[in-house]
Amino acid sequence: MIPLESVRRAAAALEGVAVRTPLVPVPAAALAGPPVALKCEQLQPIGAFKVRGAFTAISRLPETERARGVITHSSGNHGQAVAFVARHFGVRAIIVMPADAPAVKVEGVRRHGGEVAFVTDRAQRQARCEELAAEHGMVIIPPYENPDVIAGQATCGVEILEQWPEVETIVVQVGGGGLIAGIASAVRALKPEAEVIAVEPAGAPKLARALEAGHPVRLERAESIADGLLPFQIGSLPFEVMQGIVRRAVQVTDAEIRSAVRFLHERVALDVEPSGAAAFAAVLADRIERTGPTVCVVSGGNVDPDLFQRLVQP
Repeated sequence: MIPLESVRRAAAALEGVAVRTPLVPVPAAALAGPPVALKCEQLQPIGAFKVRGAFTAISRLPETERARGVITHSSGNHGQAVAFVARHFGVRAIIVMPADAPAVKVEGVRRHGGEVAFVTDRAQRQARCEELAAEHGMVIIPPYENPDVIAGQATCGVEILEQWPEVETIVVQVGGGGLIAGIASAVRALKPEAEVIAVEPAGAPKLARALEAGHPVRLERAESIADGLLPFQIGSLPFEVMQGIVRRAVQVTDAEIRSAVRFLHERVALDVEPSGAAAFAAVLADRIERTGPTVCVVSGGNVDPDLFQRLVQP
């Protein structure tokens, strides 16, 4: 559903905009078993992989549509990406965010020139986004329900497979599913024998429920310190795209996510937000049996400094 040719075009267009992020090995002395490397997406210009998908989707809009401005709903990182890309093209951007979104992410949206519209209920973000889009004649750039967004995120998967062809397992945190769907697309095209494992907060197991049911299931609640992984439902398009490649979703507790944030800070010198550490948390907590070279996607460098200090304290 996401052709490799589309992903290759996305990668070429992203040159000079996004970073080809490195794979950083976890010291063997710090983690027993097969080797683990970290795909460091927190090094992107807006601190997360989201810039890949946002740029791909917005750059592929007809110029007349793009000139109308863009709008999205986001808890933070996708919103920052859309604002960043909108400024790149010189167009207006509105980001609908929950009122309890981390201040550092709200400030990030504004720093990149985006306008923020708050909603008090997270569940109302999409509806408010659609209202404002109709009111202002703007184009909606969904966080994950969009093939161009997924094609952009897939460039991360292509990079992983090019950087470490021997990789057997790729571990990916899951919010709405755009990133893991993109990586699954890359794996399907380039190395279908590799395993892609999803990781989500124990308080928001939307992909696990979808895999059990065979279709997306809406959760009644979603709770975790990993604020970027709290959609109530996996995206319908991402769920279709990942079929046959992603077969299981592992849950991690907030305590395990905190441990991963602290480990990455102390042992690998990487400072990431809880959402960005979730995939590695599953490996650190031995929730995943590693049989060979493993890559964990690390994404999200946007964390409140005071919260981060609390997380990394023993």
